[in-house]
Amino acid sequence: MDVLRRHRVQLGGNQDAPPMVFVHGYGEYQHMWRFITPEFEDDRRTVLFDIIGEDQGTIDGYPPERYGTLHGHADDLLRILHALDLHQVILVGHSVGGMIGALAAIEEPERIAALIMITASPRYVDADDYTGGFSRTDIEGLLDAIDSNYLGWSRTTAPAVMADGSMPELTEELVQSFARTNPRIALQFARATFLSDHRDDLARLELPVLVLQCTADAMVPPSVGDYLHEHIPGSRLQILNATGHFPHLSAPAPTVEAVRMFVDTVKV
Repeated sequence: MDVLRRHRVQLGGNQDAPPMVFVHGYGEYQHMWRFITPEFEDDRRTVLFDIIGEDQGTIDGYPPERYGTLHGHADDLLRILHALDLHQVILVGHSVGGMIGALAAIEEPERIAALIMITASPRYVDADDYTGGFSRTDIEGLLDAIDSNYLGWSRTTAPAVMADGSMPELTEELVQSFARTNPRIALQFARATFLSDHRDDLARLELPVLVLQCTADAMVPPSVGDYLHEHIPGSRLQILNATGHFPHLSAPAPTVEAVRMFVDTVKV
């Protein structure tokens, strides 16, 4: 299947301008960038896609041997860039999308001009010298909950990670977004995400990187933003005036402002 159709690639903005590619996070789809992309369509070519593609509604379309790690998703991203013949791309990645973008940038640095990582994490499990926010027992419990009652887990988790009680419609949207994914695929993607450890890859990033961190995030504590900044050479760290794990939904204005200020400094 053609990679652009498989991942429901959507092009927007100024088709003669430098490209920005938006990579969503776990349980999300491209529609969740809708508050961000319009702000860049005058002077950028915008590219949206779904990580879990059109033919992946069953586990047969989501082969374990390919997607056991995040590298399979990074390869999908690079295939999209190849299909569109894109170079000097600015990647904007939310959560695990930020790490997928980082792996793609390491694999083919000539295609990526800059990377923006929104509430991303290189490792979710605590280690002796690292605070990821969760114990191994915590993550195993999370995976067990997804495996045994995915929709129930979604209903319980969405309010905690959205963390904005003033907009319950966003929490419900997140629940419905989770529900779109086949539970078996959701479990495999969760394993690839929450058991990953890409700390050693950070030093291999040789491009401008902006790390965006919220003041309070149930999935990614502030220490992780600090770690990314300290271990990605030349990176910038900015703390958003926002809470929760989804600032592109719950706090689009400060998110757009931070992204715009960074994008305007990148020479492409």
